[in-house]
Amino acid sequence: MIVLHQIDPIALSLGPLQVHWYGVTYLLAFATAWWLGQRRVNAGRVPGVDANGFSDLLFYGMLGVILGGRLGYVLFYALDDALRDPLMVPRLWDGGMSFHGGFLGVLAACWLWSRRQRLHFFDTMDFVAPLVPLGLGFGRIGNYVGGELWGKYTGAGWGVVFPTGLPERFRGLDPAALKAQFDAGALDAFARHPSQLYQALLEGAVMFGALWWFSRRPRPRYAVSGLFALLYGVFRFVVEFVRVPDAHVGYLAFGWLTMGQVLSLPLVALGLLLLWRSHRAPVLQPVPPATGDAA
Repeated sequence: MIVLHQIDPIALSLGPLQVHWYGVTYLLAFATAWWLGQRRVNAGRVPGVDANGFSDLLFYGMLGVILGGRLGYVLFYALDDALRDPLMVPRLWDGGMSFHGGFLGVLAACWLWSRRQRLHFFDTMDFVAPLVPLGLGFGRIGNYVGGELWGKYTGAGWGVVFPTGLPERFRGLDPAALKAQFDAGALDAFARHPSQLYQALLEGAVMFGALWWFSRRPRPRYAVSGLFALLYGVFRFVVEFVRVPDAHVGYLAFGWLTMGQVLSLPLVALGLLLLWRSHRAPVLQPVPPATGDAA
């Protein structure tokens, strides 16, 4: 089945105030991370840390995601644009966030928080890793709603027609005229892989299920973080084969290698290294907080 993508990116309008679906997905990401994190804190998965300490960690993480994600996008994908127009860097509403930049931002945030709490950095990362995938999934759904980061043509009788991915001759059409063209079958050849939804499934649902199940009982230090890095790197590398690279970056080599794949390879290597190292690492036992500290 072929579907025409015609989703209003604005979820709610209140006079001059417009709430975009992309912003809603970020709120859902942080809300689920908070809820899941509270459960892990109450189970004592970070000994000595109560609800207040976790709230600080979540705040640090939010800053790391937003600042790191935006700066990573500019550095990896839009450096020339930023040099021409430096004011584009803070314009988050124009789109453009990098997972790999956000990942580095979260690493920096967790490192700072761990120093304040006098915890081993990877004990913190093992705690945080299962909280992240659902947020990634919501973010990819936001990409789909926004009609960005679509995939290649399916070349078959199924897929999604993204108006932003159509040839120039169709882009000036209003929604009604575009729908008429779609109903007449004129757009079937432009059906694409909804690669955003593939990533939402793999990076969101599948990764969350695997990490939440794996971390249900105490694991050696590095193991949960290693599984996260390995799964994300593999899933992202695979989906990139059906995803269209950024037009201003294109393919880096061989007619198929993308920047997303290049940036994912170090994650795969890091994941394998951490899993290997975990075999001789200590196992952090849960210590539930005192009743008065839990929230």
